[in-house]
Amino acid sequence: MSTKANIPIDVVDLLPVLDGKLIELLKSLSLDDWQKQTIAKLWTVKDVVAHLLDGNIRTLSILRDNYFGEQPPGNSYPELVDFLNRLNADWVKAMKRTSPQMLIFLHEMTGPVFCDYFKTLNPTDGSLLAVNWAGETESKNWMEIAREYTEKWLHQQQIRDAVNKQGLMTHELYYPFIDVFMLALPHTYRAIEAENGTTVKVTVTSAIGGSWVLTRMAGKWVLTKSNLDAPTTELIIDPDTSWKLFSKSLRPEQVKDKVSVSGNQMLGEAALSMVSVMA
Repeated sequence: MSTKANIPIDVVDLLPVLDGKLIELLKSLSLDDWQKQTIAKLWTVKDVVAHLLDGNIRTLSILRDNYFGEQPPGNSYPELVDFLNRLNADWVKAMKRTSPQMLIFLHEMTGPVFCDYFKTLNPTDGSLLAVNWAGETESKNWMEIAREYTEKWLHQQQIRDAVNKQGLMTHELYYPFIDVFMLALPHTYRAIEAENGTTVKVTVTSAIGGSWVLTRMAGKWVLTKSNLDAPTTELIIDPDTSWKLFSKSLRPEQVKDKVSVSGNQMLGEAALSMVSVMA
């Protein structure tokens, strides 16, 4: 088994923390809360809870049991996104007949199994699934675990945002989430040419945020964490806006008044198009 020093982002022990907070949250909701609209377009709180359950069951079926069920019709990114959107919609529609109490029960049954499974994996072994939004065609287990962490954090935060019950906007839980999301930055800039040495700094404000720097080196963009004083351009964004923007719940034109860009404007604003989910 690899040591933790070999893992760029290690969040496997945070998965059960998120699940515990989810169960506590769900048990506190009123019947009206379950029907509230979330920022996830057409999904209510209950729909998002159902989607999270699908994540537990589908992930265990694919990764643990090597059972894929339906296969995507093609290999292109748009075809894969359309396929996943249909699977998600089919599940949410079917689960409309399921009560909130049953959803909680099923989460309590599948959540611990999900979390325990990922603890059995060697984080540096290859995963059956690739994290496409980061530009990967093959991914290590640590990256798959990191992707699953962002899914669980994001959808629980959508619920909390809808019912006005915070709890995830902490350094312990938010920073790993945004740290994983930033792994999509090099892929976002893949088609942007610049001189070697050009730097793009993305700063998420407050004590729960941080700074990430893209540097153009040998004709490609390389991501590091840095407090670089004089980047070519810097984008500054707050934590609440960032999770909504980079999950495509908000679009760049909706957040222009909430971000600041210094230096090369076009280069900095390119970061606003980053999408760290399959969408």
